[in-house]
Amino acid sequence: MKNPAYKFATLCFCVSLIFIGGCKTSDINKIVEQINNKPLDQKTVVAGLKEALKIGTQNAVLTSGKENGFYHNSRIKIPVPNELNKVTKALNKLGLKRFVDKFEVQMNRSAENAVKQATEIFVAAIVQMTIQDAFNILNGDDTAATQYFRDKTEVQLKVKFKPVVNNAMRQLSFYTSYEKMLKTYESIPFSQKLNLDIEVYILDKTTDGLFLLIADEEKQIRQNPAARVTDLLKRVFG
Repeated sequence: MKNPAYKFATLCFCVSLIFIGGCKTSDINKIVEQINNKPLDQKTVVAGLKEALKIGTQNAVLTSGKENGFYHNSRIKIPVPNELNKVTKALNKLGLKRFVDKFEVQMNRSAENAVKQATEIFVAAIVQMTIQDAFNILNGDDTAATQYFRDKTEVQLKVKFKPVVNNAMRQLSFYTSYEKMLKTYESIPFSQKLNLDIEVYILDKTTDGLFLLIADEEKQIRQNPAARVTDLLKRVFG
């Protein structure tokens, strides 16, 4: 969909042709159609894709990086790991649900702190995008850009997130709570000792949640004209 300024300029151009060159209405219609259907050049496609990715990733980081950005979003909330189901059920029966609830809040808080570090890595991936990358994304499915980002940044994100998650968990006394929860469970007769790398679990869930939100942003830009908030996005995705 063309913006109002573009439509006005096209109208003025056509009116001038009528008065100056004596063009017929049918000729004017053909000219308008040619203007509207002008193929996208490579430079415009690349610029449009980069702008879409920049806006989409910024929105995803802002949404997930605020307090309760993970915890109050049921689609990306980090739940207690399945491996700890026996632990949580046993503690709930003993009236110790508060340990489980605190544990879950702390995992999500660490994720919310970590995703704030993602912007720098995303910007670097955008800068490195090639013309071929851009056209592959433009002609791909509704989450082609998100997949591009995941392929290019997931490993770096986890490296970047790890110390942030670790530091956040220490500040939240996460490890103390986690150890208390496990020790309480292991003190129950016949319970089995668990071996779970909780940091890896949180990192995996953090990146999964972030890319889910980026995919949502991409779908909006592709499918919803109202989400194309700049002229460039309207030109490339219109």
